[in-house]
Amino acid sequence: MAYTDRVKQILSWYPSDNPGTLSNLARLLNTGALAGTGKLVILPVDQGFEHGPARSFAPNPPSYDPDYHIQLAIETGCNAYAAPLGFLESVAGKFLGEIPLILKLNNSDTLGKPEHPMSAVTSSVKDAVRLGCTAVGYTIYPGSGYRNEQYEALRDIIREAKEYGLPTVLWAYPRGHISKDGETAIDVVSYAAQISAQLGAHIIKVKPPKAFLEQPEAKKVYEQQKIPIGTLTDLIRDVVKSAFNGKRIVIFSGGETKSTEALLEDIRQIAAGGGFGSIMGRNAFQRPHDESVKLLKDVINIFKNAK
Repeated sequence: MAYTDRVKQILSWYPSDNPGTLSNLARLLNTGALAGTGKLVILPVDQGFEHGPARSFAPNPPSYDPDYHIQLAIETGCNAYAAPLGFLESVAGKFLGEIPLILKLNNSDTLGKPEHPMSAVTSSVKDAVRLGCTAVGYTIYPGSGYRNEQYEALRDIIREAKEYGLPTVLWAYPRGHISKDGETAIDVVSYAAQISAQLGAHIIKVKPPKAFLEQPEAKKVYEQQKIPIGTLTDLIRDVVKSAFNGKRIVIFSGGETKSTEALLEDIRQIAAGGGFGSIMGRNAFQRPHDESVKLLKDVINIFKNAK
């Protein structure tokens, strides 16, 4: 597939990357129903590891099967499917070349309840190469007491991934020495996007922010500069601007479980604010299959038709 002008523009934002990394980034942008638009809708299924099987899959029992998720991503025209090592090893050989795969290199569970959030590195860049992945994924927790260790591990992962021609998708979830409201505060989410871009992420995943300001120092600036945060569209625009003035791909999680119409309204505002797409897990695969398909296709169409 020839690259569209939009894809060429996005690739130009990563001038230090080698042709292999850029080719794989282009593959993500040139796959599925959004191919060539510069937008991404990715299905991530790391929730079984992160939250446990019943909480993740019992609302839609067929989703206990690893095959279910990759088939859903292919059927709906997603750009990629992301998962931990076990799920990808279960499906990579069966669905060769049908959709880009993203190996989630670190994961955590809800059993330990550590004082400082930190995910364990559970697979490697070489695993991603072995499985034919198009990118690797990694989670950081800005605000955690272990954030520096996470950043240092990511430094080495990004360096090795680039050697193999793989871009990095970074999950940036502030938590730790932050209030619960602060985890999705606009100043904190925008800060997390900036940190992610500075760490070298190619694609940044954050949660949709809320019109709450956590840091007193940042609150003063938002008020003095009259930075608009009244609508979700305003909030998304601020996060995207914080990622190198929109020159890094920023996608947003589906957020908390909500009604289909409320979720689609959020997607409309994300698209209107310049968000590059959505990475939607439980809000998609926990619904019955036909509802999941319709929801993901509706989300894709919103981004496809965004100005």
